[in-house]
Amino acid sequence: MSAESTPEPGIPEPAVTGRRGPAKGRRRKPRSTGRTALLATAWTAAGVVVLGGTGAGYVYFKLNGNLKSVDINQALGGDRPTKIDNGSENILVLGSDTRAGSNKKLGGGTDDGSARSDTAMIVHVYKGHKKASVVSIPRDTLIDRPACTDTKGTRYPAAAQVMFNSAYSTGGAACAVKTVESLTGVRMDHYLEVDFRGFQKLVDDLGGVPVTTTKAIHDPQSHLDLPAGTHTLDGGQALGLVRTRHGVGDGSDLGRIQLQQAFVKALLDQVEKVGVLSNPKKLYDLADTATKAVTTDSDLGTVNSLADFANGLKGIGSSHIKMVTMPVRYDPANLNRVLLEKTKAQLVWNALKHDRPIPKSATTGTATGEAKGVVSAP
Repeated sequence: MSAESTPEPGIPEPAVTGRRGPAKGRRRKPRSTGRTALLATAWTAAGVVVLGGTGAGYVYFKLNGNLKSVDINQALGGDRPTKIDNGSENILVLGSDTRAGSNKKLGGGTDDGSARSDTAMIVHVYKGHKKASVVSIPRDTLIDRPACTDTKGTRYPAAAQVMFNSAYSTGGAACAVKTVESLTGVRMDHYLEVDFRGFQKLVDDLGGVPVTTTKAIHDPQSHLDLPAGTHTLDGGQALGLVRTRHGVGDGSDLGRIQLQQAFVKALLDQVEKVGVLSNPKKLYDLADTATKAVTTDSDLGTVNSLADFANGLKGIGSSHIKMVTMPVRYDPANLNRVLLEKTKAQLVWNALKHDRPIPKSATTGTATGEAKGVVSAP
């Protein structure tokens, strides 16, 4: 199957202009996308540690009942990259664009019964848990998807040259993890997924998130209209910002990733600024939202285990997080797709395997999206 083949069911195929290279103004068919700044949910869940220490049984069981988990390890079996015991951890964080239930109104688009991993981030927490690297995987990357088995035992055949986000829509979380491990050669120790409503409510519970925009961002498709300047975004505006692709940059998925990465840092700054650990009511509200918003692997599927995990992350502030996009180039045959820069990407995967910083050379000269610096924390 080539990059110009008919897309898989449920994967919309944007129009192609025939131009070459990372051109501005490329026309793209509107997509029903769901972009979530996911990383901060795990950090916010660190508040469960304090709540657990109060001995409030009702609170524990209430939050425990919020959590949803899937048994990734059983579905994947033993055919996986070797777990590297160097003190680091790798977490695959996904946001699905399901339009089911209450997410339909928030996300826009059509509830076609499917979902795609419209946001994918590999979070590498270094030994000592004082810093982290985040690698965003563009949903439009053409990859060879491996055969995989979902958590219900259904097996799916391999597929060549399909979009990365088709892995999740085909076989859910297990197939998404299998695909990432096949692509990177790096074992994912944990899995987290966040939905629309949880993200929006998290921002609202924080009292909004301040950001500065250097350019006006106007995108009717994501219901966003921001002049240049400093704004405190509510949940709806934040959701619009991390979903927009037409309002800024070259209109690509890569530009949207740059906006997401900038917003994640602003959100983490706001979590630290509001001092949630000294405010029991706000702490409970955030912990309630965070535990309702996430689906985890079964190893993180209880409040105690999620709290232990999140407690190890809470010391990592935005200044100690390096964010990059997986090295890619625009596909000359279809400008709405990107192709993996294998040599440069291998530098990234080697760095994660050996718990080393990602070298600058890994992302120099790759496709970017032209939205870097448009959004930042004030």
